[in-house]
Amino acid sequence: MLTEMLPTLPPSEKKLAAYIIQQPEEAIKLTAQELGKRSGTSGAAVIRLCKSLDLKGFQDLKFRIAGDLHKTTNEGFRDIRPDEGLQSIIEKMTTNSIQTIKETVDLIQIEELEKAVQLLLDAKKIHFIGVGASGIIAKDAQQKFLRINKTVYAFSDIHMAATLVGNGDEDDVVVGISFSGETNEVANVLELAKQKNMKTISLTRYGSSKVTEQADIRLYTSATKEPTFRSGATSSRIGQLQIIDILFMRVATLKYDETVNYIDATRDAINFITQNGKKK
Repeated sequence: MLTEMLPTLPPSEKKLAAYIIQQPEEAIKLTAQELGKRSGTSGAAVIRLCKSLDLKGFQDLKFRIAGDLHKTTNEGFRDIRPDEGLQSIIEKMTTNSIQTIKETVDLIQIEELEKAVQLLLDAKKIHFIGVGASGIIAKDAQQKFLRINKTVYAFSDIHMAATLVGNGDEDDVVVGISFSGETNEVANVLELAKQKNMKTISLTRYGSSKVTEQADIRLYTSATKEPTFRSGATSSRIGQLQIIDILFMRVATLKYDETVNYIDATRDAINFITQNGKKK
């Protein structure tokens, strides 16, 4: 988290973050005031850094640093090479996917996730918005929530999304999906939703961004930079799908009996269509 956000932090927070990255064992032993003094900043800078990281406070920061120090191996993300062998690609992609899932779990804030679940549970309509590869995640979310009888829309066409959100009301929820968090179109749709008093949720990589600024609830995926083949949105897609799956499963468990009935009904409907098609 600190490494990812380092380039965008204000000078004092950047200096503090650099000190923590270099001296993590020392940092967790200090008070906020002591850490500020050791890093050549101040106790106030420590508090501001915690806010920039969207943490509850200094103890939360120390807890996360201690957790990182207790981790064993971390292979990191591995890129492919020219004429890479198939077995090597399989191993690297598997490693990258596992790494993304683990890092995304580390970023989950249970309270925020539960708030998001409650909004989705109570929503009259849910709008999932994403552009490019994130649009595929929006479509996946739509398919899942439709199966449990939620009124769900998913648009990568921003004009269509704006039209739908423009006609929404305060009982609707808009979920903006953007790995970078800097997709202007997604941020603008969330801003429009807030003007309409609709609830907003963001799903981005870790850190403050244009998209998170417009969200009532902020959910994060692994912030680790992707390898060269970023255009494939490989690792980011895994993290986004993971969060969507968690949201869906939690909503499903809270209305379990209804969910089972809806899933059975959709399965029967699909079987009916496919079987009738075979008869013809």
